Amino acid sequence: MQSSLRPMKSTPLGYLFTFTAFSVFAIQDGLSKHLGETHSPVQVAMVRYWAFVAFALFLAMRSSGGLRVAVNTKRPFLQILRGLILFSQILISIVAFTQVGLAQSQAIFAAGPIFVALLSMPILGEKVGWRRWTAILFGLVGVVIMLSPSSDGFNSYIWLPLICAVLGAIYGIATRLVSRDDQPSTSFFYLAIVGFIGSNLLGPFFWTPFTPEGWALMIGLCCTGIIGHLSLIKAYENLDAVIVQPISYWQLVLGAMIAVTVFGEVLRWNTVVGAVIVVGAGLFTVWREWVVSRRARRAEEVGRV
Repeated sequence: MQSSLRPMKSTPLGYLFTFTAFSVFAIQDGLSKHLGETHSPVQVAMVRYWAFVAFALFLAMRSSGGLRVAVNTKRPFLQILRGLILFSQILISIVAFTQVGLAQSQAIFAAGPIFVALLSMPILGEKVGWRRWTAILFGLVGVVIMLSPSSDGFNSYIWLPLICAVLGAIYGIATRLVSRDDQPSTSFFYLAIVGFIGSNLLGPFFWTPFTPEGWALMIGLCCTGIIGHLSLIKAYENLDAVIVQPISYWQLVLGAMIAVTVFGEVLRWNTVVGAVIVVGAGLFTVWREWVVSRRARRAEEVGRV
């Protein structure tokens, strides 16, 4: 019997697109922090969504079936929920970057895969063995270490990046659910249009004029968003998710470098130690998830014979 299991995608171009995507996302976070120090997060998000929705419409019109097919969804509630989650996550992350710091916020964001594994049990009905449970517990310990008060006292805003990490996990699970029925162009379209509507309803109440420098930074933020998402789409076309996910932690490394060199942030021991534990647990969790899913596909294939 010849195995029909799909061979793992891995090309040099895929690695190039992946590193480009997460490098650009790190720069985007730095721009968001800088703009968030002088403008409302709602205003920054609104202008971001102007570019985001234009990009989504462009992709939808170029996809198979065009815009008409992209608008057609079998999971409208989940698609709207995904859009609202991402919109909320963007707003909260901008505040977190300015109030908590870029480095520590991104370190806590890295716990996303841990929360995905934790939530996949009640929501997706996935079974988690003792190995992944151990990784989840270690990851949560890492999060607790990062949340520990520093010598400067407890920052009440420290919960914001944690909320972002949990929202990101819920978003990731919702994305898995909609992908069962809707094509990627549909999911991307609703992601953009829901945030566009939400930000433009709120944005005018928070608007303050941009300086020429502010507009230049805002244009840069929009461009990095488009380049980052386009690179990530190309990355997934050339690499499997199990390879892309570990490389995503490069964003944490580059973000820390930007935080220290550009914004003068200080990396505290609890942030570094906690981040190392979280990243290690996250890598193991993603790897085990891939092993289990591959084993399930193989068992299904044998059962059909």
